[in-house]
Formats: sequence, structure tokens, C-alpha cells
Amino acid sequence: MPLSLYCIQFDHPESSDQVILFSTRTAATVALTRDALKDLERNALPVEEKENLAALGLIVRSTDEEKREMLAYVDEMNKLNASIRPVVVMNLDCNLACAYCFEGTRKGKYYLSEETSEDLVTFIDKQLPGKNEICPTFYGGEPLLNAEMIASISERLRSLADRRGAAYAFTMITNGTLLTRHTAERLKCLGLRNVTVTLDGPPEVHDSSRPFKSGSGSFDTIVRNLRDVCDLIEVNIGGNYTRENYRVFPRLFDALLNEGLGPRCVSSVEFSPVFNETTEFVPHFRGGCASTNEAWIAEAGVFLRQEILSRGYRTPAMQPAVCMIEWRDRFVVNWDGGLYKCPNLIGRKNYCMGSVKSGILDYNVIHNLGNWKNESCLSCCYLPLCFGGCRFMNLTNRGAAEGVDCKKDFFDRCLEALVLQEMIYPNTVTT
Repeated sequence: MPLSLYCIQFDHPESSDQVILFSTRTAATVALTRDALKDLERNALPVEEKENLAALGLIVRSTDEEKREMLAYVDEMNKLNASIRPVVVMNLDCNLACAYCFEGTRKGKYYLSEETSEDLVTFIDKQLPGKNEICPTFYGGEPLLNAEMIASISERLRSLADRRGAAYAFTMITNGTLLTRHTAERLKCLGLRNVTVTLDGPPEVHDSSRPFKSGSGSFDTIVRNLRDVCDLIEVNIGGNYTRENYRVFPRLFDALLNEGLGPRCVSSVEFSPVFNETTEFVPHFRGGCASTNEAWIAEAGVFLRQEILSRGYRTPAMQPAVCMIEWRDRFVVNWDGGLYKCPNLIGRKNYCMGSVKSGILDYNVIHNLGNWKNESCLSCCYLPLCFGGCRFMNLTNRGAAEGVDCKKDFFDRCLEALVLQEMIYPNTVTT
């Protein structure tokens, strides 16, 4: 049995007699002696050991068969998926004045209306047969500026789920300034599962990039709110760094610890790069969405992940990442009811795939679905971590979503270090 096409081999950092095998398809990691690897290559490894490696996806019966299985991977995931996970843009309004805000000139007093909310509930009802969970993510702008509508939609969706024998829960991406304990208590009763809040580094860095519209800093307000709600709901912390400031981000952990927000109070921490002010990049939905051509991005990612893990905070594990565009039951509902496949694409009429009132239009061609279904991608060991990359980055860099946003250079630079981090800190990565 040959090694999987999606198995990567590294030297063991502490033993010259061993190698590390990592599967990008299953995220399995094993240490193997070099003698055992030689036995495997000449088909002399004991049957039991081969069976163990095969179960982990590190060896396969046939690489041609493995390619065929990968071609069907996304279709199989869609068949198995039993949840509807819309991103609902509650507004394009915000109480902060972030320098890099992706909404740019589209920001304004645009709010999801009562009529659109009714259409949304009806639309989800039509999508529900065969599913057992409704789990929206409320987004903005700042979604808590429309907190009453979040509560109203949640009440109706929870009632719908109860009638259909499904579960209901929701998550929220918020700047955290309005996330008081009273608000968290109310929304938790309606199904709030977790929140993701952005802290762009230590106080002075955060306050310069994410001030209130008045110009005053927002860090202290956010941290106070997180401290007040972390016993009620799961809190995830995100952050956006630049080439110039990422090395000061570890000081954020000192500030969090001083405020009583240690690893036990925070479910996950993950930082993302801000590439430039014109990319309109949405870091919270990045699952593979990043322009990674510059070496500093790989360097910064490894550095910051090490700082997170070494302090005992949790961060997402390396695992297969399929763009939400490829997921059949994941979509974005804009404030006006327009349907999109990615938050980066909202407002781009060419990429609108219908509305909650009229339903879904055919979006396969315009969104370049299956762009990774070619021999070059199928033969690439990084395919399960990439699946053709980010359509929006193609749109930004090339003017169209067609083609592949290849991440080979990025993973060549950093994957070994990321895998070794997970071996050193196995209890601080989350799936």
C-alpha cells in the first residue's frame, strides 16, 4: 500500500531515527521510525501496522482510487451535512470606525427589515426538509445595533425548529462594545451559543485601529464586557494584524490575564492578516480565504499561533477546509434579503444568487465551483487544506473568480511548523 497523495513527511525534531507523517486529508499525525518507513516502502511492514496507518489515511490501496474519492469529497460532505448555517447580515451600520473595515463605502444606516425577516424565516422553512439543525451566524456592521431583530428572528426560528423536530442555536460576530451581561442573558435564552469578538492586539494597538466614532478607544469597554459574559456563553477572540504590528500582539495576552480572561474564560483565539485596505477581506470567514503570496504572512501566522498555544489558549487545528461557497446549505443573507455565497461578495450584484423572497438561482458557473477538480490540484498534497483557495482573492487579484488561488508556497513555508506546534500542544487545538 503506497503513501497517500495527501501525506506529508517531516524530519522528527528530536529524533534523527524517526520521521513524522501528517495527513492533510484526515489531520492525523504519527511518528514512524525510518526503518518502519523503509519496510512500508518495500511492502514489508506488519499487517497490523499497515491497517493502523490505513485507518488514519496515511496509506491507501491506490492513489488513483484516492483521487476519485477526493473528487467526490465535497459532494459527500454536502450529503452528510444536516444543518442549515446562514450568515445573516443584520445591518451595515456600526459604532466603531475601524481603519480597515471591509464594508467601506457601503456602510450606512441599512438595517434588515421586518418584511425581510419574515421572508428569511419562510426561506429557511423551505430549506429545512432533511435537516436537523438551524444555526445562523448574526453579523454586521455591528449586529447588536439590531439586537431586537436578532431576538425576534431567533424566537421565530426556534419555534420553526421545534415544529420540525430540529435544534436551534445561533452564533454572533460582534465588536463586543454592546455585549453587556443583560444582553447576553437575554440572547442566551433564545439560543446564543457563542460570540466571536475582535481584539486587534494590546490596548494601544487595538484602540488605534478600532476606535469609537468619537475617536476614543474601545478596548477597555470590550474587555469589561467579555469579563462579564464569559461565564454565560463561549467567547472566541479574533484579531487582525499587519506586517508592522504583529510582533506586539503577544502583549494582548498580558492584558487579558490582568483582566481575568485567561485560557479557561476564552474558548478559542485566532488572528488573521489585514493585507491592505482595498482587499475588502473578511477575516472571520477566512476558512482558507487568504492571499498568502508574501512570506511575512506565513512567518506571522506561525509566530502568533505559537504565542497563543504556549500560553495555554486554544486555537483551531489544522484540518481540511472547504470554502463555504462549496457548501450547499451555507449562504449569506444580506440586510436587503439578497443571497450570496460569501460575506466578501455582499453587494456585488454579479454574484447575487437570488433572494430570500424569490429563492436561489443557479450559481455554479459564476462562483467557479469545483475549480480544484483538475489533475494539478488533485495531485497536490495540500489539496484538502485548500480546495482551490479563495474565489474572492481571485476576484480581487484577477478581476474574476475563475481559476485557482494556489496556496502551495504558503504551506511550503509554514505547514511543518504548524504540525509540530500541534504535537507539542495537543490539548490546545480545537476542531
